[in-house]
This record gives sequence, structure tokens and C-alpha cells, in this order.
Amino acid sequence: MNLALWIVAGLLAALSLFGGATKVFVPKAKLDELGAKSGGGWTEHASAGFVRSLGGLEILAAAGLTLPAALDIAPVLVPVTAVCWILLMIGAMITHARYAQYKYVALNLVYLAAAAFVAWGRFGPESFTG
Repeated sequence: MNLALWIVAGLLAALSLFGGATKVFVPKAKLDELGAKSGGGWTEHASAGFVRSLGGLEILAAAGLTLPAALDIAPVLVPVTAVCWILLMIGAMITHARYAQYKYVALNLVYLAAAAFVAWGRFGPESFTG
């Protein structure tokens, strides 16, 4: 179970790092252009600051899902970050539903379930405090 939790947290961290870096470093005009084809159409209606802020949060989530446990510094932050990721995915699902992008709602639901697994496992049976 511990290995499965590490793998899921690592995959979520990689996904979060990629998505966050894209939002932070790719110009908003380019995101708007790409988004029309790939489910990111919501960026057209959001400010550049908001998109970059979300990207920053996703980069922090990538760090929070792995580094606290790997460095053994406040490992309780791993499940806390997973709960925060769940909240972020709820927002993403609402946003995609507003734009009738239902396949992305389903994809965000998968990410939410993965984060819920990490939160459950790290708060419960495979916590770092035991």
C-alpha cells in the first residue's frame, strides 16, 4: 500500500508540475489559442494573473505531494496537500462543466479520486507518524 501511495502521489505531482509550469510560463495568448483545442478554453475568460496564480498553486502542490515525505520534514503536509488538490479539482470540474467540457470533468474526477486515495492513505493506514 505504501508503494501505491508513493506512485499515485508521484504521478499527481508530475501532472501538477506540468500543468502548473504551463500556466506560469506559457504566455496567456498562447494558452488561449491552445485551450480552444484542448479543454483550456476557460483561460480566454480569466485574467492572466488568475491563470498564473493557479499555475503557482499547482507547482506548490507538486512539491507538497512529494517533498515533505521524501525529506522527512513535516510529512503530514502530503495528505493536507492532497486535500487541497481535491478542492482544486472540484473547482476545475465546475469550470469545465460551465463550458460543457464533460470529458474534462470526468478526467478531473479521476484526479480527485487519486488525491482522495493519497489523503485517505496518508491520514489513515499508511500515515508517516506511525
